[in-house]
Order: sequence, then structure tokens, then C-alpha cells
Amino acid sequence: MDVEISPTKKVLVLGLDERSVKDITWCAATYGVSRLYWIDGYLMCVEVYEKSFEQELKNREFPISQICYSSFPNYERLYEVDKTLQIPIVNVSDMKLFRSILKAIQEYNQTGNKIGDAKHSH
Repeated sequence: MDVEISPTKKVLVLGLDERSVKDITWCAATYGVSRLYWIDGYLMCVEVYEKSFEQELKNREFPISQICYSSFPNYERLYEVDKTLQIPIVNVSDMKLFRSILKAIQEYNQTGNKIGDAKHSH
């Protein structure tokens, strides 16, 4: 059996917004997102379309349609959106893909760009 490890060459984030934890969790819950991600004090909601996987297989570029994030200092496995609804949070601090995404967001913000204007980050 031949196994080839072929990591994604490029992640393309098409939309980026800093939002409140309350807004991210409510949006995720009502939009049907099954989980949120936590990395180094940040909570992220990552929206990926099914066609993104086809794109990745073709040219090893992975488009992400939208990332919303917020400061979230302490990791929690479950976040209570309201009394009847919880959303799981996955700790992805040890994953290269998410580390690279967080680094890109931080660098983008340090260059003085406005968060809501991150339509086509490079």
C-alpha cells in the first residue's frame, strides 16, 4: 500500500470578522455549526463549504468562506449558549492548520487592517 502525505499548501480566508463570544456562539448554534474551535485564548467559528474539499484535492489550496473569532482566555469543552443549548468547543492548539490561521489573523491585525475588511487576506 502506498501512502502519500500531501499537506495543504495554502489556506484562503475569504471573510474575517472579530465578534463577541455571545454573537459567535448564537450564530453558530442557529446556523447548525456542530462545534467551535479554541486556540491560545481565541474562540473561532470556521465556515467551510463542501466544495472546498474538492478545491483542496485539485490544487492543495483550501478556501474558507468565513472565520469569526473572539478573545476567549480559558478553554471550556462546552459553552452554554442558553439554558437549553450547549455547543462543544474543540481545543486545536496543537494543530498546525489552526496555528497557521491564528498567526495569519494576528499578522493581518498588526498591519493596521480593519477586521471587517479582511475579505481577501494574503
